[in-house]
Amino acid sequence: MILAVAAVLYSASAFAQTDKPPMVGDKPLVQVKPKGTKAGTKEAAAKPAAAAPKGKPQSIAVRLQACLDIDDGTKDRLNCYDAVIPPAPKPKAPKAKGVADCRFLKEEDERLACFNGFAESIPKLPKS
Repeated sequence: MILAVAAVLYSASAFAQTDKPPMVGDKPLVQVKPKGTKAGTKEAAAKPAAAAPKGKPQSIAVRLQACLDIDDGTKDRLNCYDAVIPPAPKPKAPKAKGVADCRFLKEEDERLACFNGFAESIPKLPKS
């Protein structure tokens, strides 16, 4: 009798192993890949510093602070800010009362200075 039960259980476990990914409820189980990237690839160097990791979106404040790591006064830093808050220049831009108002400035130097002022005044958030 024990031998018959063992044979049934063994065959059931063999049928359970399929080519489909493991499921949790009706969704496939997500497998996390390591964060390491290949050194020396152009793709790794071309990624902006403000890119949010997949899975957990970052706040605008965190992404703006990440732009501060890029050399000041460079086009790269402005591009980083523009990736966070896309520019929408207006001919007569209002005085910037918040960081989102910097996108209305037409001149790149003025827009960079505006973003720098707000990004540097954001208190450093604890990393979790």
